Amino acid sequence: MFFMSFTEAALDMRDELVELRHSLHTTPEVGLHLPRTQEKVLSALSGLPLEITTGTTLSSVTAVLRGGRPGPSVLLRGDMDALPVTERNDLPYRSQLPGQMHACGHDLHTAMLAGAAHLLTARRDELAGDVIFMFQPGEEGEEGAKHMIGEGVLDAAGPRPIAAYGMHVISSFLPRGLFASRPGPIMAAADVFCVTVKGRGGHGSSPHRALDPIQAGCEMVTAMQTMVTRTFDVFDPVVVTVGTFHGGSADNVIPDEARFEATVRTFSKENRVLVKRRLVELVQGIAAAHGMSVETEFGMGYPVTVNDPVESEFAGTTADELFGPGRFFVAPQPVMGSEDFSYVLEQVPGAFVFLGACPPDRDPATAPYNHSPEAQFDDSVLPDGAALYASLAHARLAAHAATAPAEAGA
Repeated sequence: MFFMSFTEAALDMRDELVELRHSLHTTPEVGLHLPRTQEKVLSALSGLPLEITTGTTLSSVTAVLRGGRPGPSVLLRGDMDALPVTERNDLPYRSQLPGQMHACGHDLHTAMLAGAAHLLTARRDELAGDVIFMFQPGEEGEEGAKHMIGEGVLDAAGPRPIAAYGMHVISSFLPRGLFASRPGPIMAAADVFCVTVKGRGGHGSSPHRALDPIQAGCEMVTAMQTMVTRTFDVFDPVVVTVGTFHGGSADNVIPDEARFEATVRTFSKENRVLVKRRLVELVQGIAAAHGMSVETEFGMGYPVTVNDPVESEFAGTTADELFGPGRFFVAPQPVMGSEDFSYVLEQVPGAFVFLGACPPDRDPATAPYNHSPEAQFDDSVLPDGAALYASLAHARLAAHAATAPAEAGA
């Protein structure tokens, strides 16, 4: 019965959710320090019976709602930061700050999580435990979740949460209003491989008198693609994409060195270790074959985002009970993007859920994807996201309370 009341209550606060989302979208902030965003979140939570703390090394907000009955805690996370992108949408609430845009939908996550805080506060007496609301900066490459864990977000209510849930809107691919998740790996680990090829400069008309690092570097780039397909199982995929290549200053000059950088995506710990070793061996071997040397750097980024199978199934069941059948589906494969919610899921069993937010006048198959300067997200999904956040926490605590006597008796 509480499921229906959550959806109805969320619809009743739709205007407030939209207003908050538009305000955040108009003045986006990038990175770990989001003072205006933090202020708006604190204002949205004002008056609620929450234990609120703010970060010391980042502009985070952690809010704890104590339930009316004793029990464990559940964590709900929403990220708040924008991207260094100049918006190209003609919207009345478009970004007012050149070079900054909520192109990944974090403004929706923040508004939905604030909405969930209101929904759960109204049902506080029913909660068999506590809820931690994790408003996180710095998801876009700044390891904001790792910073918040270091500052104690997982211990904010006392003992570690028994479950953690995160959500992410998608501007394409998924039809509007459709939820998707899967057990096991759902998003990839993301690392960075940097290579500097050391050659010997010379005149472009006499390449035999020089050691051309550009030619050797190009050979490395091509060989890395072949190495991936011949080393790794297609059913445990690895992706290596070179995003930058720099070398030289004139058409007739062979430079002393060339440099390229690649993103490396994996879904298993084994492949994450193996691809690092094989990439280094490969470029060193090609360099040696050409009488050159290389300097390599391998930066470890976000780990694999792994959903707990039980919590992933629980999220799907909760969505089905909340919205009816057909609104949630099990994704057949993970996504090659990465997420720093992975740091939370390394320590707490939980699930990460996608929500389609493609506007109705766009085709999900061709709409600009997240991070595009033309990405758009439909406001109509805000009540549904808030309702699912609230329902996951409420239902998870209720399920634990229902099994606790049996566990104690055993």
